[in-house]
Amino acid sequence: MTQAAFVQQTLREAQPAPRSEVGILATLRKNLFSTPLSGVLTLLGAALVVYIVPGMVRFLFTDAVWSAPDGAKCRVEGAGACWAFIERKLPYLTYGSYPVSQRWRVDVAIVIGAVLILWLLRTTAPRRNLAAGLFFLVYPVLGFFLLHGFPLIGLPVVDTTRWGGIFVTLLMALVGIVFSLPLGIILALGRRSKLPVIRFVCTIFIEFARGVPFITVLFMANTMLPLFVPDAYAPDRLLRPMIGTAIFGAAYMAEVVRGGLQAMPRGQFEGAMAMGLNYTQMMRLIVLPQALVLVIPAIVNSFISQFKDTTLVSIVGIFDFLNTIDAARIDPVWDGPYISTTAYTFAALFYFSFCFSMSRYSQWMERRLAAGRNR
Repeated sequence: MTQAAFVQQTLREAQPAPRSEVGILATLRKNLFSTPLSGVLTLLGAALVVYIVPGMVRFLFTDAVWSAPDGAKCRVEGAGACWAFIERKLPYLTYGSYPVSQRWRVDVAIVIGAVLILWLLRTTAPRRNLAAGLFFLVYPVLGFFLLHGFPLIGLPVVDTTRWGGIFVTLLMALVGIVFSLPLGIILALGRRSKLPVIRFVCTIFIEFARGVPFITVLFMANTMLPLFVPDAYAPDRLLRPMIGTAIFGAAYMAEVVRGGLQAMPRGQFEGAMAMGLNYTQMMRLIVLPQALVLVIPAIVNSFISQFKDTTLVSIVGIFDFLNTIDAARIDPVWDGPYISTTAYTFAALFYFSFCFSMSRYSQWMERRLAAGRNR
């Protein structure tokens, strides 16, 4: 006996998805309550937030002292963060002991550097090659004369012993980041070189720099660099930790770049050689651009680490941002129970804002490059 079969000739109208699979409830279930353990951790996290956040809001905003001529209001019982202290001390925290009448030079140098950096970071900006030339060739010379001085054009010399604050921290981080990447690329290529002498020298340099603490490198740069040159050409006290920072960062960057080079398929090298490219052309046009893209997260992680490590230069006598905070918070006029807490909270927000910005930019760049490869 045969069975009759029915084949529908028309499409049924699409039905809406179940309520449990769409909307905010589905999102919460998928991300926060997907498993019993996830649900327990979500509830514990919510309880912790409820316990901590209200007190932080009261301390940082509701009960905070926003304006005051001295620390009297900040010493009142129940007062929260003393942001008035930050407001009054901000010029000192920014410039250190740089002469007040010459601080416009620091502002000009920072603004020019920020404009050039934004020009370079914006991938759709026109004439980025010009921006790179200005940033790497012209800006260092211009920044030196602006900050240090050039009497022939009316800029009095300001000794580096008077430099300090946020702008010194930014200067140390910028020099370390800018020089560590190209030096790291050179060291990584040298470590993979077929010439034994070059490979040996680069390997020893990398392993030695990575095998000692950053503080040791700073002390060595501060005390040993002047021994290699005549006294008349001894590096400036601010230049020495800059060199140590760049060297230390370059050693770590070399291993990051080497990881990217090792991750490259052998076919990329063989294809470049089949096209008749020499070693320099192969690395510059084919291999390095792809290898650096592969290790963008690790590169940015090294940059963030270098930015935070600039706080250690205070150990060798550099008056960086944290040093100015330590000097400002012991002012007896601003004595109060939460002056130090407020000052270090401000420092944490400063470092977090820069590090978070670098992290977000790297993630945006990764998504943009991934979209380009998919197309």
